[in-house]
Amino acid sequence: MTLPHIAIDGPVASGKSTVALMVARRLNLLYIDTGAMYRVVALAALRDGVDLDDGEALAELPQRHQIDLKPAADARGYAVCLDGVDVTAQLFRGAVTAAVSTIAAQPQVRRVLVERQREIARHHAVVMAGRDIGTVVLPNAPFKVFLTASVAERVRRRLEEMRAAGSTIDAQTLREEVERRDHTDTTRAESPLVPAQGALVLDSSALSAEEVVDRIVSWVASSTAAGA
Repeated sequence: MTLPHIAIDGPVASGKSTVALMVARRLNLLYIDTGAMYRVVALAALRDGVDLDDGEALAELPQRHQIDLKPAADARGYAVCLDGVDVTAQLFRGAVTAAVSTIAAQPQVRRVLVERQREIARHHAVVMAGRDIGTVVLPNAPFKVFLTASVAERVRRRLEEMRAAGSTIDAQTLREEVERRDHTDTTRAESPLVPAQGALVLDSSALSAEEVVDRIVSWVASSTAAGA
C-alpha cells in the first residue's frame, strides 16, 4: 500500500524540517522542504538585483532560472541547484535568510511555487514541510501535522544550529528575528500560518525530534489501520 501525503507545518525553528525528513525516511516517502524553494528564489533575486517588494518580478524568477530540488543522503535531506549549480549551502547565509520572509509574503511568488509543490505531489507520495502545506498546498492531505514550540525553545534551537555553523549572532537579536518572522508569517494576506483543520497539533518544546517522529508515525499507522 502506498501511503498518501503527509503535510507538516509550523513556525520558524519549530523542528518541522528535521521531523519531516525523519518521518519521510522512516516511511520511505519523498521529503520536500518547501522553505528551500523560497530560499532559492531569494538567492536568485539577490543575484539578479530584483526589488524584494516587486512581486511580479520575483514570480518570474522560477521561470527565468532552472531550479531543481534533489533528494540527498545527508543530514539536510536534499540538494538545491540553481541553473545547474548546487547552491544548497548558500541558501542559509545571512542575506538570503533576511530576504526570504519578504519574498515568501508576496502572493505572486506563493502562487507560482504552490503550483510547483502540487505538481510534485501529483507524482509522488510525499512528506512536505512548510507553513501552508495543510491549509493551501495539500488541503486534502489525509495526514496534517502542526508543530509548535515556545519562542524560547525555538530561539535556543536555532542559536545552537547557527553557532555550530560559525555564526556569532546573539540570543536577543535572534529572538527579535524569530518574533519578526512569526509576525510576518501569521499576518500575511496570502496563506497565513495557521493550523489546518483536523491537524495533529504537537508542542515539541519538551520533546526530542525522535519522540515527535514516533508520535507522528504511530498516528499515521493507527489512522491507516482504522481506515483499512
